[in-house]
Amino acid sequence: MGKEKIKNYFNNKLANNENLFVPYIVAGDGGLNKLKSRIEFLEESGVAAIELGIPFSDPVADGPIIQEASIRALEYGTTLAKVLEILEPFKEERKVPIILMTYINPIYAYGIEKFAADCEQVGVDGLIIPDVPLEEEALVAESFSKHHIAFIRLAALTSTPDRLKKIARRSEGFLYAVSVTGTTGARETHHERVYSYLETLKKYSNVPVLAGFGVSSSEQAHELSKHCDGVIVGSKIVDLLHQEKDEEVRALIKDSL
Repeated sequence: MGKEKIKNYFNNKLANNENLFVPYIVAGDGGLNKLKSRIEFLEESGVAAIELGIPFSDPVADGPIIQEASIRALEYGTTLAKVLEILEPFKEERKVPIILMTYINPIYAYGIEKFAADCEQVGVDGLIIPDVPLEEEALVAESFSKHHIAFIRLAALTSTPDRLKKIARRSEGFLYAVSVTGTTGARETHHERVYSYLETLKKYSNVPVLAGFGVSSSEQAHELSKHCDGVIVGSKIVDLLHQEKDEEVRALIKDSL
């Protein structure tokens, strides 16, 4: 399904006037044996997709909460291959799209073409790779396209309008609008210029625009969603799951829709 699954699932939610809510979790945090049940719990809670972060020893885009979760997941023996292995047996049961977030080094080590083929086989619908810039994406784009996997691009507040236009028009599945400068992590507020930036991306983009980085409350989710199609919430979700506060996670999702 890949790109089409994301498109259809998102369109159904938008048609019902729901904001799109995409939680980010670190695969293997708390043990790989929890991954299936966490995906099922998030799907039941009404999310639009689930972003699975593959733990990495040098996560340059991530703030301290996600870095700590990555360390815990690595200590549990989590690898890219093991995550894909867990996703395959229940791929037919999942309605919610699965997005993998990883860095280029693990993909290189795995083999780009084999990685793309295996992602299709286990039901991964989209990929986010923060350390592959526009100028280098040809390394992976052809393999992803061949296997019908959405290559989700990231747009930065600091980019020029011309660059934002190029990124927006190339993004597949959705456009990930980084709504703060710096790494991931909860913020109290977002700057006014973020709103005009999101509105500009909406004009440029052929796919839904989601704001991520620094979103930690339903109030922020609603405020940002006035200017785009929804939000991605990472550090807050990762922290609540680590503390086993599942009902708070459910409430955050419900109140953000």
